[in-house]
Amino acid sequence: MTEPLLRRLAARGERLTVGALPWVAPVYRAMPQVEAVIEFPFRHGGLQLKARRSLARELQGRFDAAYVLPNSLKSALLPFLASIPRRVGYLGEARVGLLTHRLKNPANKPPMVAFYSALSGDADVAQDRPRLQMKPGDIDAVQRAQGLMADSYLVFAPGAEFGPAKRWPHYGALAAALSQRIVLLGSAKDAPFCDEIAAQAPGRALQLAGKTSLAEAFALIAGARAVVSNDSGLMHVAAALGVPQVALFGSSSPLHTPPLSERAQVVWLKQDAGYQPPLDCAPCFERECPLGHTRCLVDIRPERVRALLAT
Repeated sequence: MTEPLLRRLAARGERLTVGALPWVAPVYRAMPQVEAVIEFPFRHGGLQLKARRSLARELQGRFDAAYVLPNSLKSALLPFLASIPRRVGYLGEARVGLLTHRLKNPANKPPMVAFYSALSGDADVAQDRPRLQMKPGDIDAVQRAQGLMADSYLVFAPGAEFGPAKRWPHYGALAAALSQRIVLLGSAKDAPFCDEIAAQAPGRALQLAGKTSLAEAFALIAGARAVVSNDSGLMHVAAALGVPQVALFGSSSPLHTPPLSERAQVVWLKQDAGYQPPLDCAPCFERECPLGHTRCLVDIRPERVRALLAT
């Protein structure tokens, strides 16, 4: 979702280095406008001030500007400690003294792509769409290694890092009803759920959750016939690669984090006038359903998703 911002900055002549945690760094290596990627040595959670000061010393004098995308205090701390002259970001978590150019957070949740692109200072960001590129040779190599042929399989990305209120429960039933080869992608945390799905499509499901690099997952998505996913990072990858997809939303909102692709079909019962009783509780943006029923996902039937895949 940050790719259009970087494309805008590169188009006006800025040379881009991205600082990212190791698990997300491969995303930026798939963006041709990014010249270099620095992998941050930080753990999830905690300020880790000593590590940030150490890295800041290495970065001093190397950059003219820093665009701080996460809305956290610790994200703005590194550019401040590195004395980067221009530090651009949104207000939040007492960051006033850390940023030199501050944007106010919108009152309502805007689409995240436009939210990031606005850091460029440009006004015409509402129609920005992410784009990722994979080299055909890289796609072919990963497919051959897994015994797959291009456009002969579907990718399921059933994980939901945020919590179960974003995870559709009917992937196994959908897998059983289909005839195509299915590739299951996700993190190691998703492996148990993916194992259950694979068991319902014996001989047709290739369970790769936790067994690929992120770059390999990108290649498998790029070569797929279609992708089925929850609202997740891999959903946005499929959209940026222009792969046909069905995106399933529950506790979150496609008004906030939609897959920005003309080839994406979104299912969100909140917007379904024929669904009764209406989902007045959605979107709740909770990790687990506060009401204990998760109707927003349970009631998306596998038959509906299968029909969308056939269109």
